[in-house]
Amino acid sequence: MITATGLELRAGSRILLESASLRVQPGDRIGLVGRNGAGKTTTLRVLAGEGEPYGGVVNRGSDLGYLPQDPREGNLAVSARDRVLSARGLDEIAREMEKAQVAMAELADDTARDKAVRAYGRLEERFAALGGYGAESEATRICVNLGLEQRVLTQPLGNLSGGQRRRVELARILFAASEAGPDGRSSRVLLLDEPTNHLDADSIGWLRSFLKAHEGGLVVISHDVDLLDDVINKVWYLDAQRGAVDIYNMSWSRYLEARATDEKRRRRERANAERKAAALQKQATKLGAKATKAVAAKNMARRANEMLSGLEDVPTSEKVATISFPAPAPCGKTPLSAEGLSKSYGSLEVFTGVDLAIDRGSRVVVLGLNGAGKTTLLRLLGGMEDADAGHTVAGHGLRVGYYAQEHETLDHNATVWQNVRYAAPDAGEQELRTLLGTFLFSGEQLEQPAGSLSGGEKTRLALAGLVSSAANVLLLDEPTNNLDPTSREQVLDALRSYAGAVVLVSHDPGAVDALEPERVILLPDGSEDFWSEEYRELIELA
Repeated sequence: MITATGLELRAGSRILLESASLRVQPGDRIGLVGRNGAGKTTTLRVLAGEGEPYGGVVNRGSDLGYLPQDPREGNLAVSARDRVLSARGLDEIAREMEKAQVAMAELADDTARDKAVRAYGRLEERFAALGGYGAESEATRICVNLGLEQRVLTQPLGNLSGGQRRRVELARILFAASEAGPDGRSSRVLLLDEPTNHLDADSIGWLRSFLKAHEGGLVVISHDVDLLDDVINKVWYLDAQRGAVDIYNMSWSRYLEARATDEKRRRRERANAERKAAALQKQATKLGAKATKAVAAKNMARRANEMLSGLEDVPTSEKVATISFPAPAPCGKTPLSAEGLSKSYGSLEVFTGVDLAIDRGSRVVVLGLNGAGKTTLLRLLGGMEDADAGHTVAGHGLRVGYYAQEHETLDHNATVWQNVRYAAPDAGEQELRTLLGTFLFSGEQLEQPAGSLSGGEKTRLALAGLVSSAANVLLLDEPTNNLDPTSREQVLDALRSYAGAVVLVSHDPGAVDALEPERVILLPDGSEDFWSEEYRELIELA
């Protein structure tokens, strides 16, 4: 279905993968794993044909469904429903059928009406041949299971949030994948980059069941360990230090055991070889002092070098971004408040009449089901959008730091360096280079366009922009998305120690625990309450 031979991938001059051979076959459910920046997203893009490899050949023998981390834009005037139906070519026929129905109802002339009836009949035949009303019902079922309500499906894509558009794209891919081929099975290969982002607990559970039953190929990047444990039957581990991929034909739990065993074996083999090589080198040095033993000494030294050069690299401790939020600038008692905020997108009302006050150093979590307006509220508070009614009030000394889950605060066409320079125009060059180094950006990577970074790298760059400010109110929208476990812990530690005010939106219970919130804002009604453990179970459900 997909084969890659002699695959070489690079980020600038850094080799991500070298001379790799990969194959995706029917029934393969592959977890693509590795630390942030190892090249997972780049590998998936190349397999999907969205990027070109530095070397090697990729052959694709079947249809693909590719979900990138950032939602595709396309025609934002198209309705969400039609975007999903377009996966099987049903959208255009459905629109033509609606036009024909209007014509049949409005035309007074019998001849013209008969012509419209015949046209409708032909369209209905084509519609039925592609699965027809059964397929339309199936598309709706998939959308509902992904948390897309009927009121959302009728909206143009331009009215939806980034998270909603991404769920529409996922629904479109799964709708296409559910179509059976001539043999009664789906042959489509799914390439999914963090598919659980923006999904609630029920939707994630449904997605796991769908992927587990998928008969075509699957390659998935995910930090959702439960999904990996439940779904995959193979693992591709990208080793950033070796520029290689290790392939394990086994489940996730067995892979974890096998990988630990492999690393112990490599360490043991290297220790044994280094001990023997050191003994040979010592003996060669002794013999080299005697002219009659020079040849033997040379052979021993060569043998010692051969023993060491043939060893596999032993993983060393991977570098971890050092994350700490800024010391907040002085401010008044209530640096940020809002009165009567209302927002709609077209006919889609998000919320109305929301009042709130963010006091100095307060810790607030925003809860609500998907589509309740959590991201929209943060965008209004951060000045990224204007409210339809109501207004925000900036208190004395307010400095806002906004982290957007879709990385909208980054200029994807600008370089890493240009992005952080824009975020902190008054900071010194060496200060910013040191800051970027703590977030694992250095050398040629500073000149890399932000749009070419992986999801985890974009998260680190956006957080570096926050750290370079002296914000006293942080608006954080899913700050732990796309992060490996170690980087996630760094963000949680930074949350615990930050002295300024925080307004947090997160599906991650660990992030809320780290914040230790004092208050909760419930959307879409905007009601406010003191935090209690009763709200904790709403986090994953939301």
